Amino acid sequence: MSFEHLLLSRDDGIGVLTLNRPEKLNAFAGSMREEIADAVREMADDPDVRVLVVTGAGRAFCAGADIGYMRDLLERRDTEAFTALVEAGRAVVTTVRAVPKPVIASVNGPAAGGGANLVLACDLRIASDRASIGQTFNRIGLHPDWGGTFFLPRLVGPSKALQLIFSAEMLDADQAHQLGLFDRVVPHEQLEAETLAAARLLAAKPPRALALAKRAVYASGGASLDEMLDVELAHQLECFHSDDAREGLAAFLEKRPPVFTGM
Repeated sequence: MSFEHLLLSRDDGIGVLTLNRPEKLNAFAGSMREEIADAVREMADDPDVRVLVVTGAGRAFCAGADIGYMRDLLERRDTEAFTALVEAGRAVVTTVRAVPKPVIASVNGPAAGGGANLVLACDLRIASDRASIGQTFNRIGLHPDWGGTFFLPRLVGPSKALQLIFSAEMLDADQAHQLGLFDRVVPHEQLEAETLAAARLLAAKPPRALALAKRAVYASGGASLDEMLDVELAHQLECFHSDDAREGLAAFLEKRPPVFTGM
């Protein structure tokens, strides 16, 4: 599948999706939102890809909406087209969360508005020391979308989430790291290498165990302890009957690195 504003690469079990509109700070334009969802699904369906990395080309991760296009929709009062944009963002973040593989945001620069919430939708977030992130929606009179009102309070609590949404400020990398919005901050020149090193570690792990753990963790938000214990039992039994469990135990006893196949 070819894309107008995305670059896809695959190597050694790692798929890299790069937002590629650097002259506009990778702001979402045209069918770019649909392209992201399609690209994530393509990587999800590729058995050779075990980990997905999402990043941006140039000096930004993603500036969010294309303001010129948004102004045009507002002037035309095109509610149908605006609704389609918001729904396309929904498709991206729900697809990222549903992918049965780890998804790492490699945040190379500013991530604002919908771009910020694409970062928060990912499972892990490694950021450059030049990165920043913010819920900038009300700067243009709009409300958070792309799951911001879901992801943000779960990471920082409702009061801090409201503060960040109300202020619409951009947090620098260290501030975001302190709040837990970024898992790690690394020197900008080392971002790609550090991201790929983290991705390789995940790619070497048993895919089924990681996929089931991701599913369980995200299901736990609306479940009781007893319900999650039932989920854990079902997932453990599925892993117990896998070739990877036999390989993992054998490798441990034989004091050698395991080779997991996903079977």
